[in-house]
Amino acid sequence: MEKGSHSSSTTLARTKSDQLVETLAAAFKSPRQSDQQTPPGTSESGGTLSRKSSKRVMMGASPRRSSGENNNTYIRKSRSAQMKLDLEELSSGAALSRASSASLGLSFSFTGFTVPPDEIADSKPFSDDDIPEDVEARTCKMKFQTEPTLPIYLKFTDVTYKVIIKGMTSCEERDILNGITGAVNPGEVLALMGPSGSGKTTLLNLLGGRLIQSTVSGSITYNDQHYSKFLKSRIGFVTQDDVLFPHLTVKETLTYAARLRLPKVLTRQQKEKRAVDVIYELGLERCQDTMIGGSFVRGVSGGERKRVCIGNEIIINPSLLFLDEPTSGLDSTTALRTIQTLQDIAEVGKTVITTIHQPSSRLFHKFDKLILLGKGSLLYFGKASEAIVYFSSIGCSPLIAMNPAEFLLDLANGNLTDISVPSELEDKVQMENSETETGNGKPPPAVVHEYLVEAYESRVADTEKKKLMAPLPLDEELKSKVSSSKRQWGASWWQQYCILFCRGIKERKHDYFSWLRITQVLSTAIILGLLWWQSDSKTIRGRQDQAGLLFFIAVFWGFFPVFTAIFTFPQERAMLGKERAADMYRLSAYFLARTTSDLPLDLILPVLFLLVVYFMAGLKLSASHFFLSMLTVFLCIVAAQGLGLAIGATLMDLKRATTLASVTVMTFMLAGGYFVKKVPVFISWIRYMSFNYHTYKLLLKVQYQDIMPTVNGIKTDSGLKEVGALVAMIFGYRFLAYLSLRKMQLHCEA
Repeated sequence: MEKGSHSSSTTLARTKSDQLVETLAAAFKSPRQSDQQTPPGTSESGGTLSRKSSKRVMMGASPRRSSGENNNTYIRKSRSAQMKLDLEELSSGAALSRASSASLGLSFSFTGFTVPPDEIADSKPFSDDDIPEDVEARTCKMKFQTEPTLPIYLKFTDVTYKVIIKGMTSCEERDILNGITGAVNPGEVLALMGPSGSGKTTLLNLLGGRLIQSTVSGSITYNDQHYSKFLKSRIGFVTQDDVLFPHLTVKETLTYAARLRLPKVLTRQQKEKRAVDVIYELGLERCQDTMIGGSFVRGVSGGERKRVCIGNEIIINPSLLFLDEPTSGLDSTTALRTIQTLQDIAEVGKTVITTIHQPSSRLFHKFDKLILLGKGSLLYFGKASEAIVYFSSIGCSPLIAMNPAEFLLDLANGNLTDISVPSELEDKVQMENSETETGNGKPPPAVVHEYLVEAYESRVADTEKKKLMAPLPLDEELKSKVSSSKRQWGASWWQQYCILFCRGIKERKHDYFSWLRITQVLSTAIILGLLWWQSDSKTIRGRQDQAGLLFFIAVFWGFFPVFTAIFTFPQERAMLGKERAADMYRLSAYFLARTTSDLPLDLILPVLFLLVVYFMAGLKLSASHFFLSMLTVFLCIVAAQGLGLAIGATLMDLKRATTLASVTVMTFMLAGGYFVKKVPVFISWIRYMSFNYHTYKLLLKVQYQDIMPTVNGIKTDSGLKEVGALVAMIFGYRFLAYLSLRKMQLHCEA
């Protein structure tokens, strides 16, 4: 009886929270587990899974990441209903505290099993409305691209980088990096940490092949091979500044990237589908039709912009992904989501390297490996989870509970506030003059930095270098792929030109057809039409007035395009450098598409201008004369635009380019043949370089060729010389601009 009563009391003692635990444990068992198969990462003794292995089990168990069978949907719904019922029953009783902690959401713990936080978010339906959204998410949100990725093992040994600072009378050599050593394997996230100016971005650029100079020493290998052009198509690089076109939508941005970067073997439909897949993988489906936005254009949020930048790179399924401070300017929740995305990317076999400035404690624990830099020197390399243990072993332990990242950054800055002082430093400081100590009795930052560098070199550096000296167990095929010097273009030259042409028109149509520009052109045309209202070409005075109007037209449509085209290449320099560094297209295809995509937009407003001015001013009413006048203005616009492109591409500085253009246009205007009829011989060559001069002569010849042989001292002949001069300017200025772009340093070969 006592045995029976004891059994029944034990049964009654089971609380509803224990029932909830059993319900959840049963619910999270996948069909494979029900077949008594041991999940990966779990030992026979039922040991606790690691963070990554447990996540993989959960990803396999979650219907959201399953193969999409109908029974999984049913299991998800029934599981959600059971959880909801049990959670509602927990409103009272001894299990209230456990239910509250579960609903707050960070973890449900079972024996030997830990559910990651993101899986709890997937698993807690607290209302009926959540269930259909969860089921829908299973069909919409897909796992990161799991097609075969070329595994790349990155190793770097004794990397040193110096810059030469040239002064007025001397040159100074400054060390940016001093003997940095480390490695990262596929499936890992390596974080580069350190205070501002410690060399994080420089090291990232070196590892990503973006900084190749003679002042770099050391060894950087990819699968034990040195950097080659082939790696450009296997590397994704997200810069710190979000370089995107503001007037393109999220979907358009990723679609153009897919069409330019994905292999030629894929069709256009397959490439566009890949772009849509990336949109859903990164959770951008709600803003896919929203403009990116910029300084003067409203668009997506900062976190969404950063995910678009990441999507631009992962769309090619890269083997290596580099990111420069991807959490800058983001709130803690968005930053955590971004780093979680990087972790998901790494777990499907990619190698991820990112710089990070001051992560939260939750972000810090998501990194696999860590490099801590201070003043360009290596203070720590190893597992991120063992960093605190290492610094404690050399006498630097936090005296209060603090964020691990804050602790490490304080050490990198030489700040030992709330950190124990190593005994070696205490002895050293006591031996030195008390003036070398700071006000709080701590050693100065320079002494701390020197101690940390020496401690790492004496305790860890040699061991790590020996590990890196061992060759990788890779077959020759993988090594030969990395060492290939052949570039891989994602599209043919003609396809690149067409894609860039369409992208250019979509991006710049908003600027060309802004109300400000249209108002400027039409108001000028109306004022001219009123001032020269129905002018008479039969009298000498009337012809002189019309000559003034024609000269103003030549000057206006020579001045306007120059100062529009000047901004073209300086404003797009960052985008051009980023896309050319990734081998998205050939420079020739970009240049031709960029210059020709402006033509349809540049020639619409002049048509409206001439339609107003020509008939209001009473110029020669003939279809042939009107269209010849329009053709003349078109030639002037294209020639002036070429001059603006050449000046902008040569100087690549808006202030200097604007100054030079102002002087040049003013000189061309004065030598245009209207203000000065007789120019001295030694300077007369200037007028033949002026497109204003040739345009003015052509407009006069179109209007008065049939009336009189000369007008204002200009012969009204056929005008072939002037046409030839303008055509030569059109191609000559553009060729000069192209040569300037080829010589520009874009950290890649043109």
